Amino acid sequence: MLKIMSRFWQVSWAEQLQYRANTLMYLLYWLVSPVIYMSVWTSIARANGGVGGMMAADFVTYYLTSLLVSVLVSEITIHLLANKIEDGSLSGWLIQPVHPVLTNTLMNNLAFKALQLVAMIPVMVVLIWLFEPTITPSVQNILYAVPIIVLGFALRFFIGSAITFVAFWTTRVQALNNVYYAIDALLSGAFVPLSLLPAGMRWMALKLPFQLSFYFPIEVVLGKLSPAEIGQGLLQQVVWCGVFFALFTWMWRAGVRRYSAVGA
Repeated sequence: MLKIMSRFWQVSWAEQLQYRANTLMYLLYWLVSPVIYMSVWTSIARANGGVGGMMAADFVTYYLTSLLVSVLVSEITIHLLANKIEDGSLSGWLIQPVHPVLTNTLMNNLAFKALQLVAMIPVMVVLIWLFEPTITPSVQNILYAVPIIVLGFALRFFIGSAITFVAFWTTRVQALNNVYYAIDALLSGAFVPLSLLPAGMRWMALKLPFQLSFYFPIEVVLGKLSPAEIGQGLLQQVVWCGVFFALFTWMWRAGVRRYSAVGA
């Protein structure tokens, strides 16, 4: 199995290298929103002497950290798989003796992520030089964050795959995905740190899985959580990963039974 995964990685990496313009486009996509949010909130914080206990420097650190976290937990399953389901070209994958999503699609996601990270590093160096964040993550906090980021990616991968599998039943899956991303941006902490949300919305956000792949890893990297809180968050990640893996498995099996390649 390791040899199979290695081969899928080689093919996926070669495919990603062919689309350098696509890499640049996604890099700009990762940069625009956090930089805008950071600029807005730092301006508000400087004008008001802080916002919700966060100073301008805190917003700079938060959003710069979010840039790396967003790349590390990102997944593009819908862009890889939805069209194949809709146009019937998934048939070629189904005859392979391995699960196409847990091999081909997964490796393509990882290759995409690796290439984005390589492109992001020099950009991060420039942004750190320009904005001069005041908090430097410790090695210990970064080590704590490694399994949390891996589980955060797994959670997003299973959620993104489950949404993509809706394409077995309808061609409106992209609209559903857009709704998901809008909700995720608000409740994951991408738009604003969850500590600044109204109490009721913050409580809801902390109970739902969105923040476990974004806000939670950022808080761990920045050393904002105690070991007990980290352990509790890890447990939540494992539970939600189990829930969405079960949904992933059920939807895949039900979808493949329904699938037909008419028009392929």
